[in-house]
Amino acid sequence: MIRRILAWTAAHGVTDAVLNLHHLPETLTAVVGDGRDLGVRVRYSWEQPRVLGSAGGPRLALPILGTETFFLINGDTLTDVDLTHAADTHRETGALVTMAVVPNREFLRYGGVRVDADGTIAGFTARGPAAEGTWHFIGVQVVAASVFASLTPGVAANTIGGIYEALIRTQPGSVRALRGEWAFFDVGTPADYLRTAVAFVKGDPGDAGRRTRIDPSAHIDQSVLWDDVEVGAGASLAHCIVTDGVRVPPGAIFKQSILMTGDDDQLAVTPIGD
Repeated sequence: MIRRILAWTAAHGVTDAVLNLHHLPETLTAVVGDGRDLGVRVRYSWEQPRVLGSAGGPRLALPILGTETFFLINGDTLTDVDLTHAADTHRETGALVTMAVVPNREFLRYGGVRVDADGTIAGFTARGPAAEGTWHFIGVQVVAASVFASLTPGVAANTIGGIYEALIRTQPGSVRALRGEWAFFDVGTPADYLRTAVAFVKGDPGDAGRRTRIDPSAHIDQSVLWDDVEVGAGASLAHCIVTDGVRVPPGAIFKQSILMTGDDDQLAVTPIGD
């Protein structure tokens, strides 16, 4: 995902990126490095040892960024927002924060952004019936460094549910929405992850990791296979996530399941919920 995000930003003229690291940081640094092969100079901000939140993380990274205006992009979502248009709109309106949003059609799953007719963000609504008719923030923003500068480095703080509400109260019109109908994929649940992975598969039978071996007689349908997986003869996988090192026995049939190797090296199977 991070390589896709960096390649997408590079396609819109981004030349420098700072990755905010916390959980399993080596998994990101190993696949990104300095970003040279993606056309972006990548540096890292180490959010350690505690999580600093959606505002505290950017505050920690400000000295590395060294710029007044920058994109703030979630690392767990994929979209096709036109970043050039987003930056132009942010500059033209004079906003401090410009958030890319789409119609909130899944308001029972996602909280909502309340947007006035002129594009000003009026506030935020928790997921549920009250969020019907709102907009859904899809993880792409253009922001001013001054929004975060007053925060104490190393202290946890949030944007939504924190400093953005304060900006809306004290500087009306400074937080704005960029409305559109862009694509949006996330990995917030196993079902979301599977949908996202399958949507980006570029071949048959599915998304297979390194050193994965699939018997020619096996049937794989819309499934994701991680590294070092072995699928036996005549096995069938439909809408499954198969994690590292799993051996799928010959003739086995699994549907809508997560397959893992347990501590006893036995196959563990968990249903994928909606």
